[in-house]
Amino acid sequence: MKYSPATYIYKNKFCVVLTMRICDLREKEVINVCDGERLGYVEDMIFDLCKGCISHIIVPGPCKFFGIFGREEEFVIDLSCIRQIGADVILVEISVERARKKC
Repeated sequence: MKYSPATYIYKNKFCVVLTMRICDLREKEVINVCDGERLGYVEDMIFDLCKGCISHIIVPGPCKFFGIFGREEEFVIDLSCIRQIGADVILVEISVERARKKC
């Protein structure tokens, strides 16, 4: 499997741990495996401060009127919905209607 130069692989006591920088995560396209729809690229993340980890990724929704008037929706995707993170894409399994949130 091919990893980007900023992906670090190391072994701890129990398993092999893969780490990735946020800037690398933002360069990957998010695709819904349920219908094959391209959702876009990761724009932001939600951190759970109590657990100290990422809980959701945020992908901007479709543009309004040629992108002039911004966006009115975004996709908030729970980390448990991510099925695979590849070299170029992030595969998620979500119901688009449930993941859509107003900006």
